[in-house]
Amino acid sequence: MEDGTINGARRTTIQSQVSDRVKLNVGGKLFETTVSTLRSGGPDSLLSALSNRNSDEPVFIDRDPEIFSALLALLRSNRLPSTAKRFSNQELIDEAVYYGIESQLRSALAPSQLSGIDASLLSTIRPSSDGVVTDFNAVDSDGSVWVAHGGQVSVYDWSLTHTETIRTHLDYISSIRKVGPDLAVVGSEFESGLHFYNLANGRRVGSVEWTDPSDPRIYKAKVNAVVDSPDSVFAAFECQHRENCVLSIDKCTMKAVSELGRQSGNSAKSTVVGKLTFLPEINALVGVSVTAGAFGYSGYVRLWDPRSGDVVWETNEPGSGRSSRFGDSFADIDFDRDELTMFKICSKSGDLAVADLRKLSEDPWVYLEEKNPCMRHVASGGSNILLHCYRKQVFVGRGGELEVWSRMVEKESDVERERVLHGGLYRRNYMDKVEDAERGIIKKIEGAGDRLFVTREDVEGIEVWQSSQFSGAVLNL
Repeated sequence: MEDGTINGARRTTIQSQVSDRVKLNVGGKLFETTVSTLRSGGPDSLLSALSNRNSDEPVFIDRDPEIFSALLALLRSNRLPSTAKRFSNQELIDEAVYYGIESQLRSALAPSQLSGIDASLLSTIRPSSDGVVTDFNAVDSDGSVWVAHGGQVSVYDWSLTHTETIRTHLDYISSIRKVGPDLAVVGSEFESGLHFYNLANGRRVGSVEWTDPSDPRIYKAKVNAVVDSPDSVFAAFECQHRENCVLSIDKCTMKAVSELGRQSGNSAKSTVVGKLTFLPEINALVGVSVTAGAFGYSGYVRLWDPRSGDVVWETNEPGSGRSSRFGDSFADIDFDRDELTMFKICSKSGDLAVADLRKLSEDPWVYLEEKNPCMRHVASGGSNILLHCYRKQVFVGRGGELEVWSRMVEKESDVERERVLHGGLYRRNYMDKVEDAERGIIKKIEGAGDRLFVTREDVEGIEVWQSSQFSGAVLNL
């Protein structure tokens, strides 16, 4: 009796598997799969709709069968087969969009989490005209890159595929920022105003000029830096007479609503902001100014409360001389939003220092120690050094060389110690090879979508750095 029950269950299972089968004729090639596989593409996909057919006759789809084979393998295993390498990303995307499974393909094509110690140069984004990039904005939320080259703006999506290019009224764009789904703001160090452009139709939809009827010196102010928050755009303006301020601009009305930090610009402590950062975690706007002169570097870091316009913390370098690092002013500043830390790189020594944004004081810096004996040479300062924080790592450009400071993974039992900043918390490694460093001086570094984007002075295009799919190295103390 038991044998009969078991055999009946087997027959039921086999019959279920047979009835679950679906035949498709794609471009003249017959495919056989299951209803569950087709429905794994999502309820709104074309393939899911085809799985509901009652006919035993294969439905004909006039599409490329070879690409469909790769996409069907993706639905079966959640990964692309090696045969997919024969096709460009755009070919795969076009077919995935047709079948309604773009989200599955996007997950399969997404880079692994960026780890600077094993990242390598993947490709180069090259605009078709005016190939030298004047500025760019890499957007972490969607992995897109908005590129200013000459007076043009080009957009590349998450797959690094070019989607659109528009020409603006400016001859040279030195600042660009994505501030909406199809909206960018652009500014120039040679022409006045901050300008809103709709990339969908290529039209300028708004402009903001810094004006003051009571002060005739405030005239034709140029934009030096730009950043945005969910509701506002902040732009650093400077007039011909060096008077400067940061304007807060409402995104909806595209009108200036307030001034922050208006100053004369006649000293290093009042020069125009060269770098703006908005920190939503503490609702602070940060302005950084760096001046290089015959006697070295000088500058300031200033944190504003954007609601009141008040300065909540400020530091100037060189300072009063009480610091042990007096005379070794910072050359660049950036922020790790995940860890709520601020990093600076020193102009003379080239040393890296970190400060806790929750414990800011007159001298909050902790200087990181070099512990890697394999570096080509000791870190040094100079006129061409900059840094960028991304994914709890600090990426540093020294001339043409690219390096990464990675946070060490400490013992799980020592969680409290990990929250305390100390000199041995990060380790330095080179990302590039000698031949990479010879391509030119690094001009800008930005991370987004688990990729690192790098431009170099007078070199066409944007370098795209990415970790291997097999990365996952862990540093241990």
